[in-house]
Amino acid sequence: MDILVPDIYAQSIYSIDYEKLKKRNIKCLLIDLDNTIAPIDIKEPDKKIKELFNELECMGFKIIIISNSPKNRVRPFKEHLNVDSAYSAHKPFSKKYNKILNNYKFKDTEIACIGDQLFTDILGANRNNLTSILVNPMSSNDYFWTKINRYFEKKVYKYFEKREILIRGKYYD
Repeated sequence: MDILVPDIYAQSIYSIDYEKLKKRNIKCLLIDLDNTIAPIDIKEPDKKIKELFNELECMGFKIIIISNSPKNRVRPFKEHLNVDSAYSAHKPFSKKYNKILNNYKFKDTEIACIGDQLFTDILGANRNNLTSILVNPMSSNDYFWTKINRYFEKKVYKYFEKREILIRGKYYD
């Protein structure tokens, strides 16, 4: 079960201490799209997310959207935010993570993955020895397959909460 425990737990992508990540030598942020950057029914980024991404770029981070969604879902965010992307990533499997490591020449210790799901985002990051950052979902509206993951996630959260490993709403970095 330890492989599902995030290294950092933040309320949202807006509350992450990115300065601390810089001090930890994080150079690349792999950020999930759906319910991390935007709710699933939002088709392109708003002003707030554009400002955050500009700020992160000014801090020197390489930002890559990594999503299990198809290219047509990811493309508007990639283009409007002027970042790279890895769509149809099949998280938590390693193929896209390895491709990113190879193509961008980052060490695993230089990458942090940010997402809202334990079984895709956190498991994928932890399986690949990357810094894992869990955020709360932006919306309760989910795709069908995500709803299935959320059902099992609830059971994992209960297990973690009983053991005081990960308590929803109790953030740490």
